[in-house]
Amino acid sequence: MITFRNATAKDLSEIVRMLADDALGRERERYENPLPDSYIKAFESIDGDENNELIVACLGEEIVGVQQITFTPYITHQGGWRATIEGVRTASSERGKGIGSKLIQYAIDRAKKRGCHIIQLTTDKKREEALRFYERLGFKATHEGMKMKL
Repeated sequence: MITFRNATAKDLSEIVRMLADDALGRERERYENPLPDSYIKAFESIDGDENNELIVACLGEEIVGVQQITFTPYITHQGGWRATIEGVRTASSERGKGIGSKLIQYAIDRAKKRGCHIIQLTTDKKREEALRFYERLGFKATHEGMKMKL
């Protein structure tokens, strides 16, 4: 049975390992021992912010998935709140077993509980399987996202 909980500092190494465990992740993550301080500082900021949740999915004691949910107030949509899902990963050994769907449903449930009117996410256009996955779950590509690296 899959359970969900807030990540702890002890989980950080396993989280980074999962983030780095695919073609795009290998290009941008640094899974090293010890972890670079940037991950520790980011975790501390997320952990200390009531509008951010770093969630791990567990199978027993084993971490098999991760996602970050950020809750943001907006002036648009009559001052409503949105939830943004980022950094979704399932352990490569567990892919195709429904864990990703359960992670996303968990995020949807959290967003509803927090009174959000929209839940949104981005995924790299190169992740064609991920795009199809999110569409199957009811997400629609209604906007064109843009980014600028700084």
